[in-house]
Amino acid sequence: MANKIRIFNMYPDAMNLYGDIGNIISIIRRAILRGIDVEVIDVRVDDKVDFTECDLLFLGGGQDSGQKIIAEDLLKKGPAIKNEVEKGMVAFTVCGGFQLFGKYFQMANGEKIQGIDVFDAYTIASDKRLIGNAVVDIAHTSTEWHTKLFFPSSEATDTTLVGFENHSGKTTLGPNCQPLGYVIRGYGNMGDGNREGGVYKNAFGTYLHGSLLPKNPKFSDHLILLALYRRYGSAEALIPLDDTIENEAHLAAIERSKTAKTLSI
Repeated sequence: MANKIRIFNMYPDAMNLYGDIGNIISIIRRAILRGIDVEVIDVRVDDKVDFTECDLLFLGGGQDSGQKIIAEDLLKKGPAIKNEVEKGMVAFTVCGGFQLFGKYFQMANGEKIQGIDVFDAYTIASDKRLIGNAVVDIAHTSTEWHTKLFFPSSEATDTTLVGFENHSGKTTLGPNCQPLGYVIRGYGNMGDGNREGGVYKNAFGTYLHGSLLPKNPKFSDHLILLALYRRYGSAEALIPLDDTIENEAHLAAIERSKTAKTLSI
């Protein structure tokens, strides 16, 4: 088994809303348990970085103010990021990060924050916040992105993602961006309970916080496998881990979503 992946953690000081750093912690833990080393490089505004050295890029969520702080610098880095995504670099983006990987985010005051156009998508702020527990079906996406390396079984923990959404932006996907999944419970990209997130090549966007990955271990493993492919050009099946606690948390989140009230404020 190949033994190292490198993660670029983008703007951790401005884009770490709702504990999104837990996603990186999950990847590190699950990799180390399999003897895979993980190097995490924090990338901040004005840092000079070589994205050819990145296996997995992570960009978490942030308030509008945080997005404005990093937007200009992200635009400068955007061409290099897009180029590497085309070559197979893995990107995992959450909420504000998802929005800035699209074409633009239009704030409530009408001001547009330009995105880097990895995703064929754009976001417009609404006057309502969409808040609540969400369950997303990933087994019936039109392109079945997960079948590249990860084949869901009939188990609920393999065919769904669970998380917590809290956003006012409504994201429209274009024809070159497929959804991460379809909403079972929750609001999703447009607040209409239809599509959630976006996928382009090995770039993934979602509105699901939580952190997302600790309660969705198979998705975490999927990202690890893709990162190994990025670095080495191949990857063996990952050694199975005891996911009893993670799966119990996943199923508990599904049950909680059945009774919890969603809010639109």
